[in-house]
Amino acid sequence: MASEGLVTVASTFDSDETIKRFHAALTAAGLTVFARVDHAAGAAKVGLPLRPTTLVLFGNPAAGTPLMQAAQTSGIDLPLKALVWQDEAGAVHLTYNDPAWIASRHALGADLAPAVTALATGLAALARHATEG
Repeated sequence: MASEGLVTVASTFDSDETIKRFHAALTAAGLTVFARVDHAAGAAKVGLPLRPTTLVLFGNPAAGTPLMQAAQTSGIDLPLKALVWQDEAGAVHLTYNDPAWIASRHALGADLAPAVTALATGLAALARHATEG
């Protein structure tokens, strides 16, 4: 599913296993996990309910820096992010920003098209690893 620059993939695993598999795929690909934000835990601290919702920030400065050199505003969308979340029916999903949308949003030139395509291909593979049994 893609919506307004988002790519969402259904997971065959629960949230914890999807996050674990995604983290393992990132590490195996040589990417850096910069942060993990557990929104549900934050909500619980203030007494509010929230289904499992975890944001993972990750990337590779060698891949992201050329995008920021071309359009520094792309730094608002970098490092890359993926959200692992559970919907109201209990299904788990992994959602990330489509690199083509990021490129369009920041008017990145055609010279970066191969890098953007590589990012899209890589993210799709990481998402498949995390979500497919």
